[in-house]
Amino acid sequence: MTPAARLQMAIEILEGLAQTSQPTDRFLKAWFRTRRFAGSGDRRAIAEQVFSVQRRRAHLAHRMGSDAPRALVIAALLEAGGDVEALFSGGYGPAPLTGAERAAIAATPAPAPAWVTGEYPAWLEPELLRAFGDHILEETSALIPRAPVDLRVNTLKATRDEVLAALEKDGITAAPTPYAPNGIRMREEAPNLARSLLFESGAFEFQDEAAQIASVLCDARPGMRVLDLAAGAGGKSLALAAAMQNRGEILACDVRGEALFELEKRAVRAGAAIVKTLPLDHGEPESAAFDLVLVDAPCSGSGTWRRQPELRWRLTPERLAELTQVQDRLLDRAAGMVKPGGRLVYATCSILPLENQDRAEAFRARRPDFFALNLRESWPETPPGLGPDFRASPRSTGTDGFYCTGFRRS
Repeated sequence: MTPAARLQMAIEILEGLAQTSQPTDRFLKAWFRTRRFAGSGDRRAIAEQVFSVQRRRAHLAHRMGSDAPRALVIAALLEAGGDVEALFSGGYGPAPLTGAERAAIAATPAPAPAWVTGEYPAWLEPELLRAFGDHILEETSALIPRAPVDLRVNTLKATRDEVLAALEKDGITAAPTPYAPNGIRMREEAPNLARSLLFESGAFEFQDEAAQIASVLCDARPGMRVLDLAAGAGGKSLALAAAMQNRGEILACDVRGEALFELEKRAVRAGAAIVKTLPLDHGEPESAAFDLVLVDAPCSGSGTWRRQPELRWRLTPERLAELTQVQDRLLDRAAGMVKPGGRLVYATCSILPLENQDRAEAFRARRPDFFALNLRESWPETPPGLGPDFRASPRSTGTDGFYCTGFRRS
């Protein structure tokens, strides 16, 4: 494909993404599956263009005075020093520039407001100020670049040293994560890692270090009965199974049967024999006496903006209000399944106090039979962001944004 044809396809993909709720990576896979004429180099260049535009959408829209996909691609090309007139010339490439586009290119943009610099929705600024105060721009700017790839070594199958040695043997540069005891951070892109024999053997899973830390803070131990109430595809269920040395019971529940089916396949690969699944529309767990209940709640995903930059622009005030209601309902449902003296852990991949501290405080007000735990006591060496609860962000911890807090039932 010519550079101009790649630009046109990037514009068409951005237009398609505006009409779907699919994650960008999943949308791209489906898009290229029906367009076999795009070679691997074309696909890689187009995907990089799409992600680059999404990461800097506010800035690019401010530059052109429009957030239309075509305007965003023009602004990105200008900043990269490309020849816009030559590439926007019709044929297989984008249509020639209009008079309005030429005027926008020639104009001097007004000074950018904070929400443009920080690449976040303007309506969300009060909530982000609650989260970060005077450091709002430093924190939100840290959510713009591409995130590193982290692995969690599955200690049921291998040690971290063994996986690091195997990666080095394959010419892949990696290092231990700073805080998670079984984490590995990739130092370079390894596109075929998910197809490697090492992965297929169950030696590791892909998981950000913040999520690994949250799994450690659950303090799961061999012999426990554990409920993962909103398990999704089960990354934390698998981490808990390894921490429990495959002894005990983990019941992973979710409303999405397809996610639990994926977890079942992952559990077989990981050798996590203690993980069982139960779709929530099939009923409640038979027994409510669980030593540990984890609520990894559905949330805005604001902590994962580096990986899914489209999420920041899809979030609305109405959707955020819906999510907080879901989070409250899950916490109340979970509370009844914790045995006396048992532990309830609430986690989100969000940086917003409305989904994090506010939900924890509201739960304690509704359920005085639960008292807050000091999560710092679960970790011998305190990583950044860990106090009575755990608050992570790319700027403070070098991880995704994340929140975790714990309670014990009287």
